Amino acid sequence: MSIQYHQTTLDNGMTIIAETDDDALSSAAGFFVKAGARDEATQIMGVSHFLEHMMFKGTEDLTAEQINQGFDDLGANNNAYTSRELTCFYASVLPEHFRAAQTLLARMMRPALRQDDFDTEKGVILEEIAMYADNPFWVLYEESIARHYATHGLGHRVLGTNESITALTRDQMANYFNQRYAADKTVVALAGKVDFDEAVSQISELCDQWQQSVGKRQTELPSVGTDAFTLQDERVNRGYLIGIAQAPAANDDERYAAALLAQMLGGVDNSKLHWALIETGIAEEAQAGYDGLDGTGDYFVYASGDPAKLDQIWDVMSTEIRGLKDSITQDELVSLRSKMATAAMVAAERPGDRMQRLGRLWTMTGQYMPLEEELNKIESITIDSLRELCDRYPIDRCTLGRMIPANVTAG
Repeated sequence: MSIQYHQTTLDNGMTIIAETDDDALSSAAGFFVKAGARDEATQIMGVSHFLEHMMFKGTEDLTAEQINQGFDDLGANNNAYTSRELTCFYASVLPEHFRAAQTLLARMMRPALRQDDFDTEKGVILEEIAMYADNPFWVLYEESIARHYATHGLGHRVLGTNESITALTRDQMANYFNQRYAADKTVVALAGKVDFDEAVSQISELCDQWQQSVGKRQTELPSVGTDAFTLQDERVNRGYLIGIAQAPAANDDERYAAALLAQMLGGVDNSKLHWALIETGIAEEAQAGYDGLDGTGDYFVYASGDPAKLDQIWDVMSTEIRGLKDSITQDELVSLRSKMATAAMVAAERPGDRMQRLGRLWTMTGQYMPLEEELNKIESITIDSLRELCDRYPIDRCTLGRMIPANVTAG
């Protein structure tokens, strides 16, 4: 692959980055806005995700139907998503349709925010909240995150709550949009068969009137909890357990070791929790994960099974977590490094995935890292570095949440 990196910043503060490849068979573009659940005031929790929906409801001169039909006519693979950290709008198309796709993305980023659309979409958001409320993992995870980060924005629910979304007004959303959906908080990431100079000229023309942002993200290290709690729900008949612990930040080179360590502990197959809990029949599900965030990060460990066995499940998980440092073998390390490198290389073959990697990395860290450098960082992970990470970020020092049936006595 003949990948070339390009970067520029427009006069209004918008950053445009690209990895172009003249041999690619597709082109991809994404608008990454540094506006997520952590940036919301608690009383308007969920506004970032709600606003993501409103982007597809039309502009002053484009209807919702024209936006959706426009992407369909281009044969685009397009969508959007919101996280605690950012909101992204993206599209992948054949190279001959790239200019039109980029135009459509840029135009939809300035929505009309009509009151009628707002009122209609509020019902859709409330239905989505209700749908996730039927998922025990999601309910327990969100409550655990909220308790772990207490008053910090990282504890906000991405969808918001029934109360916050019901109370949210169109004017509050418009004010949030004006503060956050600004040129200097937006990164446009491009990948694949793209003429960078032409793309920059086009984006500059489309986005030159975008406003500057108001306020800065709070990235100081949050004060976190390590409490235990139990939820009881008459709709469940199994027991669920989630632990949230601190981990390296997204801009910390240790994030690669943290991701590998989480995979070693609780990957879906052939992990320590899998063999200790699932293969022994103690639990039905068991996994671990890592999420790098702006200024911090978190691990999660999760298991489900017979409510009467939750204490046993946590005892086994704790034993595996505490023994992780001394149980790491060179064979395990080599195998997992190879899996991480393979996943990165496979993704690199797709312009859409390259675009996502570029946009997320720059939005979170303000840096560009060539794939080769990332592979070197993965390869440089050692047993000693993993052991040091275990000491600095003990996974069993966590906020521990349980969910059990309503008719079971809480322990």
